[in-house]
Amino acid sequence: MSRIYRRGAAAGFGNEAPAASGLKPPASPRSKPLKRPSQQRAHFTVNTIYDDFVRIWRRDGWDGLTTRAVALEAGFSVGTLYEYFPSKEALASGYVRHTVETMLARIDAEVTQPANADWRTRVRRLVAIACGADDEVTGIVFDADIIGLESRIAEPKHHRRVFEEFCEAWRRALCACPDLPTVPDAARVQALVLAVWGARRYRLLLQGAALEPAQWVSEMQALCLAALEGKGAGPQT
Repeated sequence: MSRIYRRGAAAGFGNEAPAASGLKPPASPRSKPLKRPSQQRAHFTVNTIYDDFVRIWRRDGWDGLTTRAVALEAGFSVGTLYEYFPSKEALASGYVRHTVETMLARIDAEVTQPANADWRTRVRRLVAIACGADDEVTGIVFDADIIGLESRIAEPKHHRRVFEEFCEAWRRALCACPDLPTVPDAARVQALVLAVWGARRYRLLLQGAALEPAQWVSEMQALCLAALEGKGAGPQT
């Protein structure tokens, strides 16, 4: 997995608004986390901060969110929070990266690594994770508010990096299926990731004006299964 904590091209997530839009890109490093937790206690601290960050954001909205409020809610000093996150934008950036890393880890643990699973079972699980079917159970929050904030916390290269990471995770998962009818090429994998991840993001922006969650996940699973079986799909090159 790539890292976001002041490590070159991997810093941050989202996308930068183009100059022609009149919106300013992230203005300073304050929109990025300062460091990555390396010890168990630090991981506990950061995860606790994330939990309370999300809870306050959902309760009070972005304008009502402050780093001080998050620190107090989490039971840490403001100075401790600032060791990792110099601003609430940096908190948002770190949290989005956390959601991506959680998804990648789940794909590996639940799809790629299990033995003796048939390819349809693996693909259904892969698509369910990508669609966020279990987010409420796992405690992950990825919603329209987070998507709306992306232009303030990151740049286009970070969207590209996440897309590449998802494509690689899907490729490894599909390579773990010895019974797959045909091995998909890079173009097919990219198309499937775009279909599922892009649909998830657009569905969030529609805010309920689309299929019910369970039906949507089922339809996306059927679409991916059909594509991997070669049904209704164009030739692979």
